[in-house]
Amino acid sequence: MSASVKDVAALAGVSVGTVSNVMNRPEKVSIAVANRVQAAIDELGFVRNDAARQLRAGRSSTIGLVVLDVRNPFFTDLARGAEDRAAVDGFSVILGNSDEKADREATYLDLFEVQRMHGVLISPFGDITRRLRQLRDRGIPAVLVDRTSADASFSSVSVDDVAGGALAIEHLLSIGRRRIAFIGGPMQIQQVTDRLEGARTAVSAHPDASLEVITLDALSVIAGRAAGTGLVTRAPAQRPDAVFAANDLVAMGVLQALMMQGADVRVPHEIALIGYDDIDFASAAVVPLSSIRQPSALIGQTAVEILLEEAADPTLVPRQVVFQPELVVRESTATRTSPVLAASTG
Repeated sequence: MSASVKDVAALAGVSVGTVSNVMNRPEKVSIAVANRVQAAIDELGFVRNDAARQLRAGRSSTIGLVVLDVRNPFFTDLARGAEDRAAVDGFSVILGNSDEKADREATYLDLFEVQRMHGVLISPFGDITRRLRQLRDRGIPAVLVDRTSADASFSSVSVDDVAGGALAIEHLLSIGRRRIAFIGGPMQIQQVTDRLEGARTAVSAHPDASLEVITLDALSVIAGRAAGTGLVTRAPAQRPDAVFAANDLVAMGVLQALMMQGADVRVPHEIALIGYDDIDFASAAVVPLSSIRQPSALIGQTAVEILLEEAADPTLVPRQVVFQPELVVRESTATRTSPVLAASTG
């Protein structure tokens, strides 16, 4: 049976309150008493139950973070930014991966509610406004990351993905591409639909351009490779002359398919390729990928700052922080007249 605080107090010859002070407010006790209590803790092998203590206090010193896909380096960088900022104020971050599944997302939110997290950051799969309101009613604030709040009822920190989608297409159009394919999905992810909306708007301004939409069931390298293989099997005249991938992982999969043995589709000469997020792997690809850059770490840092402010003052009006995306041009969209664009922009 595990030792309790009462056991420690009895062995040290002090009150339970004194033991609590030694663990939580050591400045309130003398060094001699603190040493005696610590000796009793060591002898009994006592381990404090922080979870129980936090539940009694009403809220923990932990922030919950749920991301769509932890395999995506964009979310890894976002989590690192959140963790670094939380640590400044003595908070820890617990990371949950929904894997783009609504049931897994719900499981993490249920866990965070039971544990009475100090707050929740989430990149949601679909609309979870009602669930987040339930958390807020229980005293647990929530901030959306990499996604805006549809009705502005929750604070959010994101990038203007509509502008990002338009930026990618305008770049492809500027290098003379007109038969463009958008590859991404699932469409329940708002970021994907926003990027597609921006792409459609940009294409609509050019009557001689067209946009084909190829829908995926995941934003992964494997899904991108499958889509790219589909392009390779077409007759050359039926292929697009440019691809805008909804994220860099998809773009890398497409690139693999286009360059596999027997495919012999030259990038960017026959098909120009641009991704989204500008993860580290984009610049390290066999053909360095052009991409739309998001400030991933800054998104995480900013979201934590807002969350801590709202936890301290629940009456604050929700804020929508929107960063602007940046075009990074590399060899995958280089033109013959400007073959080395990566050095100057990314």
